Amino acid sequence: MASRICVVLLLGVFLSGLNASRMVLNQELSNLFNELWRLDTNRMTPGVDYTVSVQGRAGFVSPGTQFALDHASLPLFSNVNELKMRNTTTIFRLLRLLDNYERSTGVAERVTTEEKVETSRFLDAILETEVMKRTHRYLVSKGQSSSNLRDFKSQLRLIWFHLYHRQRNTGPDSCGFEHVFVGEIKSNSEITGFHNWIQFYMQEKGSLLDYKGYKAKEHDLPDEDDHVMSLQFSWHSVLKPVGSSFIGTSPEFEMALFTVIFLMNSERTTTVLVNIDQCQMELVVIRHGRSLGTAYPKLLSSNSRHIRQHSQ
Repeated sequence: MASRICVVLLLGVFLSGLNASRMVLNQELSNLFNELWRLDTNRMTPGVDYTVSVQGRAGFVSPGTQFALDHASLPLFSNVNELKMRNTTTIFRLLRLLDNYERSTGVAERVTTEEKVETSRFLDAILETEVMKRTHRYLVSKGQSSSNLRDFKSQLRLIWFHLYHRQRNTGPDSCGFEHVFVGEIKSNSEITGFHNWIQFYMQEKGSLLDYKGYKAKEHDLPDEDDHVMSLQFSWHSVLKPVGSSFIGTSPEFEMALFTVIFLMNSERTTTVLVNIDQCQMELVVIRHGRSLGTAYPKLLSSNSRHIRQHSQ
């Protein structure tokens, strides 16, 4: 099956009582995100740079339980081109950040000088990509960012790396980057965040994560070349019943999408609908003051099913 990227996002405010049937496709963002997809030269190619084994459909898990039948005896990632990961500057610098955070919420983060330098170098790397350059121009045109690159870097740092409280009985214990790209465990019983495929692969490789199977509707069974998947897994023996991630995309591509949505809206929760390639999906962004609380994709349809339904 031909490789396809499905990212359909509806830029719309998710107000109380609003349902998916009333969502309106944002064509402007669809066009922008398709352009960013084409510019994402650091994206990994399925079947070439990595191979996934989707295996079985994960079962229903009762709220609060830590047990789930394992419908995937093999890891999700059977192969990843680590040489390309190391030679891709943004991915390599992302890898340096993954061990900078306390896994448990409620444990104050201690940021060393070395970690600050690593964060700064990561931001410098993504700002040099065509993906983030195009994103910057778009946000400047909308009056949401300064044309000054140093100011834009500071804006990204505030959105993604500013530390804040998720639990108020301690010092600042979280940030948007940690939540989305690294993952957190709340009260030793709940995985929150964890929406990045690179972290998934690294934790799986280290035998710290166990993939249980995919989650999907009957007509949207995942393929090895899908770039968005919903997954069930356990991490440090804590179960996540379902979590969705882009697969194979670069960190700058993911940060670009969620940054645009964050800055183009002011509501606490924003759900954006767009069509990209053969897929339709929602991108959800939740604010934490002036910083990002969480962000993740939610696949609605693949194989152009939403287009065929509309034409009937």
